[in-house]
Amino acid sequence: MIINNLKSIVIDSDRSLHTSYRQYFDMFLEYSLCDTYVSAEEALLHFDTHTPDIVFIEESLDEECGIDCIQSFRKKDPNVKIIMLSGRNDFDLVKKAFKNNANGYLSKPVSERKLYNALDSIKNEGAAMSNDIISLFVATFQRKSREIFSERENQVIDLLCQGATYKSIAEKLFVTASAVNFHVQNIYLKLDVNSKSEALVKLQELDYANKAA
Repeated sequence: MIINNLKSIVIDSDRSLHTSYRQYFDMFLEYSLCDTYVSAEEALLHFDTHTPDIVFIEESLDEECGIDCIQSFRKKDPNVKIIMLSGRNDFDLVKKAFKNNANGYLSKPVSERKLYNALDSIKNEGAAMSNDIISLFVATFQRKSREIFSERENQVIDLLCQGATYKSIAEKLFVTASAVNFHVQNIYLKLDVNSKSEALVKLQELDYANKAA
């Protein structure tokens, strides 16, 4: 992935928003917009031409489900980052997106600041989520489901749920980045997952299981 100038494409069925996306990207020095599309099918046809680092795709396209299209882009490039765009902040949709290995979820309308923050999070290997989506996770997250984790691991989990990067977690907890990585690997091991998005979904599933018990 090119670190100094990450390339993106945007897939949004509302053509009237495409101009706004272009204007936002024109203001970013380290991020560029290759093109905008109204369908995933169209974007996939031009994927090899642009080889984007990041794909922003609407959750509910006119004739496609954006979440179901994630794997099609992964087949093109296993390392491409996928960020969902949605006018609905329904928890089941967010959960489905992350279970399908999305790297982020932004609610619409997407402002310049929201877009820039998401790009920055992806660049620094954080979870790209808008504030209302973060609040949705926190609101449904119960402490009782995390008894298998140590106090420090729970602190790391809290910050991960807020979209924090390893570096920012280290700074907030006054530990080294390697220590954060150690705790994260232990969390992944206990959850039997391999990524942040999988961990978030698994933690939520633990909450629902506890509530049903």
